Amino acid sequence: MRAESVQILPKGTKALRVYLSVRDQITVGDLRDGETLPSEQKLAEAFGVSRVTVRRGLDALAQGGFIERRAGSGTKVRVRPAVAQRAAMNFNTLMPQLVEMGQKTTARLLSFTYGGAPDFVSLAMGFERDIEVQIATRVRLAGNVPFSHLTTYVPAQIAQNYSENDLATTPLFQLLERSGVQIKEAHQSVSATLAGPEVAKALDVEVGSALLSLRRVVRDVHGEGVEYLAGLYRPDMFRLEMPLMRVGHGSARHWEPAIGKDGGGT
Repeated sequence: MRAESVQILPKGTKALRVYLSVRDQITVGDLRDGETLPSEQKLAEAFGVSRVTVRRGLDALAQGGFIERRAGSGTKVRVRPAVAQRAAMNFNTLMPQLVEMGQKTTARLLSFTYGGAPDFVSLAMGFERDIEVQIATRVRLAGNVPFSHLTTYVPAQIAQNYSENDLATTPLFQLLERSGVQIKEAHQSVSATLAGPEVAKALDVEVGSALLSLRRVVRDVHGEGVEYLAGLYRPDMFRLEMPLMRVGHGSARHWEPAIGKDGGGT
């Protein structure tokens, strides 16, 4: 995390609440670029705090580049490029869309090493004995803005077929298949987590920022685990979309994911 990022968080729980609430409204698009915020007095009434508290929160937002404050013309939202470039993902087609993003974006390799597989990787991959894996951490960027932090674990006997430079320039799926791996299936889950210091620095966000967390296990035609991915994504540049259908009859009608159907996602 950049040193200046630590400085912009307002001191005090109430001021921080104002800051986070307004910031989140900007990052999700509820407050748009150029839109004028309510006056300090109206914000103070809305949040049930003093104008001094509101001012602290707004000062932090201005330092972070989320708003622009000008005497006589009010406070206006200034959406940063990272927010404007947000990628929308249809949940049903998440895998191919992530692959496409990997081909259209650039990667910066942060670390590359070999070692024993961590317990959580061995358990997920189904390793029955201690096995050496290649551990690589990369950051993917859209333009010059980092949007994902990816750590992959690949059995060393597979990973030895490509180099550190290959990993920095070529999507891992392509490297695995080039190495003779016949990929059959994958299982992935999506949850949420908070950015620790190292990840926050790599993604250029504040420590404690909310991140989308994706875990994926890839298997070959023999059912063997060939890759474990731990991915963290900035929510201001990435969102998941899922089409829903209204199904059932009478009081039993309910919403159901339209799995396998074209939901019109991008």
